[in-house]
Amino acid sequence: MIAYLKMFLLRIQEGIVYSKELRLFLSNHPLLILDFGFELVLDPHAPYGFDVEKTLPSRQWIGEKLRTLDRSLLQDLLASTVAALDREIPGLGETVAFDVKHMYAWVKENNPRVFSKESHDKHHRPAGDPDCRLGVKRSTNQEQPDGSTKEKKEVLWGYGSGVAAATTPTYGDVILAEHTLPFNEGDVTYFEPLYQQTVAALGRYPTNSTADAAYDAWYVYQKAALHGGIAAIPKMKHGDTVFVPGTAGVPLCPKGLQMHPTYQYAHTYGYRAQLYRCPLSFPSVVERATCDHAQFPVAKGCKKSVNIEPGGLMRITLDRTTPLYRAIHNQRTSCERINSQAKELGIERPKVRNAQSVKNLNTLTYIVINVRTLSRAKSTNKGILQMN
Repeated sequence: MIAYLKMFLLRIQEGIVYSKELRLFLSNHPLLILDFGFELVLDPHAPYGFDVEKTLPSRQWIGEKLRTLDRSLLQDLLASTVAALDREIPGLGETVAFDVKHMYAWVKENNPRVFSKESHDKHHRPAGDPDCRLGVKRSTNQEQPDGSTKEKKEVLWGYGSGVAAATTPTYGDVILAEHTLPFNEGDVTYFEPLYQQTVAALGRYPTNSTADAAYDAWYVYQKAALHGGIAAIPKMKHGDTVFVPGTAGVPLCPKGLQMHPTYQYAHTYGYRAQLYRCPLSFPSVVERATCDHAQFPVAKGCKKSVNIEPGGLMRITLDRTTPLYRAIHNQRTSCERINSQAKELGIERPKVRNAQSVKNLNTLTYIVINVRTLSRAKSTNKGILQMN
């Protein structure tokens, strides 16, 4: 197993795309075969005392070993790089950024030059990779000649690689956790497994977190709220509810009146909620009060449920104009830099045909990136000690 693990790390490091090329590379570098620890087929007449072709596994077996690599072993190896980086980098993981990188599956449905009537059918299962799924990479509005706009969606068959990352000005970017899912999964789906892996790898809870608006969910803010930090995430426009400034999430009704709290209850989505009602009808009916809103005569006015968990209140009361928010939100670019490095190592278009191989290649890629960062961190710290 160790020999194969070293071989696959070499594949990432050297930018080797196909198993056939990997085998050819090793056959041209027989000393690596010795170093990796493969079981040798001895031949006293061969230059190095063993038969290279018979020692190396076949191309098919290399692909099979990539698919069946122990996921827990790879995750432990990634976590060990995080622990090593934590010892070298003070304050690592105080702020954690989350993001998802799209990946193209190796299927004909992703080739725009090949016609396939199933290319946009989400129920279709590509023969090249039955595990991949159809998802929307990007949605943009294009202006038409008449001045109107038309939505254009770019779809692809593939996977999403979610990462949790941290950055420091001196040492650069570090991957704290990774998680791969089919591309039809929403970005916020990645948050919980990434957060749990991050806590396990660091041995402590992050203080702050940041991500794009796709992570605008109350339970994302809850993690930061429970540990004295903030979640620097842009707020999506869900409805048009306006809240009273300086209050703990007290809403205004559509007519601009401060609503009245009635009772709390357990919401079906898993959080405590406060129900607010029309101030003209609760706690008592205001004499001769009238309102032209449609709900006033039929339901005693409007009502609004507010999430009163710490994360729910942070989401609606967080001031997104402060220097603190901006400084934390700017650290989201660490994920973009990690994604750029991973793309250079070939993560965007993996030449494998099943989800397990994709997941394993992703983890191996992030291990290589972290090892490179660890090498720079050790070199930096050594230079600092020599200066002192």
